[in-house]
Amino acid sequence: MSDTIIREDLDGWTQLTLNRPDKLNSLTVEMFEQLRTHIAELGASEGIGCVVLRGAGKCFSAGHDLGGIAEGEHPPSKGWHSETLRMLEKLPIPVVAAVHGHCYTGALEVALAADFIIASETARFGDTHAKFALTPVWGMSVRLPRRVGVATAKRLMFTSRMFGADEAVRIGLAEYSVAEVEFDAEIARLASEIAAQSHFSHTANKRLLDRADGKPADEALIREWMDGEGRGPDMLERIDAVMKR
Repeated sequence: MSDTIIREDLDGWTQLTLNRPDKLNSLTVEMFEQLRTHIAELGASEGIGCVVLRGAGKCFSAGHDLGGIAEGEHPPSKGWHSETLRMLEKLPIPVVAAVHGHCYTGALEVALAADFIIASETARFGDTHAKFALTPVWGMSVRLPRRVGVATAKRLMFTSRMFGADEAVRIGLAEYSVAEVEFDAEIARLASEIAAQSHFSHTANKRLLDRADGKPADEALIREWMDGEGRGPDMLERIDAVMKR
């Protein structure tokens, strides 16, 4: 089996690269199997402060491999792709999707499972399920409206329209865009900045945000101070480091 997902452990952070550049990183069961393995390993590891998910070659990913759909691919179980992306979403580590070039349909569903998206100026997004008489089963109908709002999600899903990085930032799909020549450097800078913060805080904050999602404000506020982890094991060390500057 070839490495359709490449893992690189860098200075405190990890990069996962979708690696079918000759097929525009179109997504297959094999790729999801390897992604799932990496997610499980990352979830059990220590010392990793950020995960970046990106694509090799010309783009992030052109989406679900249409040939596989037409031939009747066989995932291990019903809902398995969606379950895999939920595992990615629930990693106790910040996950950033770094998108350049194509990011369509299934690929957008993968990117939406990250905590947020940064986009190269070359990025092109779109949901084309309706173009092919398909409906989402990997999370689009849940995550897209939560990211951009229900009306905007409907517009994108109903029209199958492609749009660029500037529009992605405007609607809140991507956090910001970066010139292509600066993209690699910005990925490393951002991942290093995130990894330098307390890993305890990252895990606790992801849990708090997930708990609060969709809850009434009063309930979420009570749970924040009642169920929050509070002070981490590295708190005094970090305060001391600042005080000594």
